[in-house]
Amino acid sequence: MPQAAFKRILLKLSGEALMGEDSYGINRAMIERICGEIADVVNLGVEVGVVIGGGNIFRGVAPGAAGMDRATADYMGMLATVMNALALQDAMRRVGLSGRVQSALNIEQVAEPYIRGKAIRYLEEGKVVIFAAGTGNPFFTTDTAAALRGMEMNVDIVLKATKVDGVYTDDPKTNSKATRYQQLTFDEAIVKNLKVMDATALTLCRDQKLPICVFSIFKAGALRRVVLGEDEGTRVHA
Repeated sequence: MPQAAFKRILLKLSGEALMGEDSYGINRAMIERICGEIADVVNLGVEVGVVIGGGNIFRGVAPGAAGMDRATADYMGMLATVMNALALQDAMRRVGLSGRVQSALNIEQVAEPYIRGKAIRYLEEGKVVIFAAGTGNPFFTTDTAAALRGMEMNVDIVLKATKVDGVYTDDPKTNSKATRYQQLTFDEAIVKNLKVMDATALTLCRDQKLPICVFSIFKAGALRRVVLGEDEGTRVHA
């Protein structure tokens, strides 16, 4: 069996990743493929936590939230992440994974409350822990939640799954000469405003020396290659 480069990881999945090619909601084929990729990593002996977004259902800063109280809109977005977490847990069961949803908002009929010690125990038991509802506070993104949970779980790296296969010098969709960064320092990412994560999340990871890897979840086998330490995506480090 190949040797994984990391023992414990935090995977940040956007809600949009669950849409696949759809314009809204959850694409069943896509969510099952993502769970298959996670299963490949778990089978390498890697402990996996997941922070899930809610942009495929509702986003507090989206046009649909225009005119709403920002805190109210953000709470609605948190509830959307709980829906995605439950869908992800169900899809994991179909590929033989044991998933546990922990929510930063108390909704005990459908998800456990977030308890750090219990989450760590689940990871040690080989279960995948899905962290829902962000940080439980408005005005903070799920990027920040990923950085926070990553630090609380003592992970080796935060993996940000996106639509592009890394961080580029420019938008590769509009500039054919844009090139992918293989590695970046946190300071380079902040100074160049490369949108690796939001500023709060990036600063948290920098201060705690928690590396980040940005890669494409739409690229088959990319998650496994990142975990094996291969040249996939862009690594951001201290």
